[in-house]
Amino acid sequence: MGGQQRIYKQRIASTTTLAKVFRAMEMIAASRIGAARRAATEAGPYEKALTQAVAAVAVHTDLDHPLTEEREDTKRVAVLVVASDRGMAGAYSATILRESEKLISDLKAEGREPVLYTFGRRAAAYFRFRGVVIEREWEGESDSPSPDTSRDISRVLLERFLDTDPSTGVGELHLVYTRFKTVMSQVPEVRQMLPLTVVDTPESDEERTVERGYADDPASALPEYEFIPSPEAVLDTLLPLYVEARIHNVLLQSAASELASRQRAMHTATDNAQELITKYTRLANSARQAEITQEITEIVGGADALGAS
Repeated sequence: MGGQQRIYKQRIASTTTLAKVFRAMEMIAASRIGAARRAATEAGPYEKALTQAVAAVAVHTDLDHPLTEEREDTKRVAVLVVASDRGMAGAYSATILRESEKLISDLKAEGREPVLYTFGRRAAAYFRFRGVVIEREWEGESDSPSPDTSRDISRVLLERFLDTDPSTGVGELHLVYTRFKTVMSQVPEVRQMLPLTVVDTPESDEERTVERGYADDPASALPEYEFIPSPEAVLDTLLPLYVEARIHNVLLQSAASELASRQRAMHTATDNAQELITKYTRLANSARQAEITQEITEIVGGADALGAS
């Protein structure tokens, strides 16, 4: 019985340590969610201003731009998978990886050739373990992406889309990420980023694209503009910025989603650890009571034997 008590006490001690770690991770994630949400929200006005600027150029000109044109010369399709660097975030990464596998399978069924790009160690490790070639990977900033990283990602993907060589360029760009709605709700998203479809949707809609033409409401029609030095030069400058802003927003949305998922997962893990501690404490007390009962029985039996002799 004494051996069982030692086992239960060791389990209680180890589970208590884990509970403290889970609680600390929960508090860290909770403290960072606010900053992540603010970053995603504050990026909204800049993205909306770029959307309106691109819409203004598209509406008032008949220009065609390489970023808005369908490519028929290649079957290669870029897929950017945004996951986490670390685990302990529940099903956050697993959900994204499952959606990525489905997208890649669908693209192959259509005769396309997926070219994989990953953001986050979990995505890179997952596909590398399965022997999937990763064209480029970014790591270390899944819960706090920097503008420099977003700029580098957009530069690499734009270069691949604008590459005229069919053997190295890509005809489309798809993003697989998690959109943050609330602390309790995050939704996996699969979006086609390139070629751009330019549609100026209402401000409340999170997915803004740009389309030639006016809205049904005359009050929302764009005013006349004069473009200096030329509409072509303005569009050449705006569209890469627009792509960069969209990618940065995707990374910020994913960062907030990762932190929210980690907070929920660590809260659940802490509760489960407390339940285990309660269970082991009860078992340890039962083992101790059984040991005391056995000792009393042995003492009484010995006394009876001495009395009989």
